[in-house]
Amino acid sequence: MSPAAQQFLQRNRLPESYLQSAAQWFEPLLQAFADQYDSNQMTQVWGINGCQGSGKSTLADYLCSMIAERHGINTLALSMDDFYLTKAQRTELGTIVHPMLATRGVPGTHDVALMIDTLEQLQAGAETQITRFDKSIDDRLTSPEIEVSRGPVGLIVIEGWCWGASAEPDHNLVEPINELEGLQDAEGVWRRYVNQALATDYQKLFTMVDQLIMLQAPSFDIVYQWRLEQENKLLERHQGTDKAGTNGIMNQRQILDFIQYFQRITEYALTEMPTRADHLYQLGQDRQIKCYIPPLSL
Repeated sequence: MSPAAQQFLQRNRLPESYLQSAAQWFEPLLQAFADQYDSNQMTQVWGINGCQGSGKSTLADYLCSMIAERHGINTLALSMDDFYLTKAQRTELGTIVHPMLATRGVPGTHDVALMIDTLEQLQAGAETQITRFDKSIDDRLTSPEIEVSRGPVGLIVIEGWCWGASAEPDHNLVEPINELEGLQDAEGVWRRYVNQALATDYQKLFTMVDQLIMLQAPSFDIVYQWRLEQENKLLERHQGTDKAGTNGIMNQRQILDFIQYFQRITEYALTEMPTRADHLYQLGQDRQIKCYIPPLSL
């Protein structure tokens, strides 16, 4: 086992068997990078879409680790989550536009301009501050904790539950899709604001990627189970630290309420994105890959 692979497993608390599965399913991605990079040596930007808990951040880390080792280049994994508006900014947005916008997650609660600027700086090889978001405190990390990227980066992988998503047609927004929308957004102000944000600024951002990878869940119904596993891992990571008791980590009831914010866009993406993803991975309920559909088959 290479040092990069060993460190990857340790960071993600994964068994060695993950590497066998990854080698089986993700070699086409590593080869796709090699084919393109060897021909022009230009920075590539890849985007990963997948609902909460689908394995996006793990895949991003794997790709960056393996490509850095194979090609001897700098790579960087980013998450849309790290570019949420600050807690204060979202609170203000919730006051001005709609109270639901104070909750992080949906389009309209990210700093899209900062994402675009960060990607452009990284592509140019400039010294770039990498913002990070701490979900346990529901806010960005402070300045002393911000990392800095220096020099050329060969691969940037950015992942997000709504990465690459398309806005819905207006007629889809008329009726609430779940209890949350019915009770808190009866007039449709929140969902129309979110949809408009997705239709405009976010599309400019999404065009910056060279490859769109989709981890397709079997349905939205599985999201609760996967998100619960995520929160348990977050709690485990903070055990013994001063963040262990923070209310930024959600309980089961909070998770049930929280995932309703994402249902509309997730369900629409599950139906319309598979036909335009560059690489499609279909997942089972156990989050294991069941099928890979390469670019020429889509």
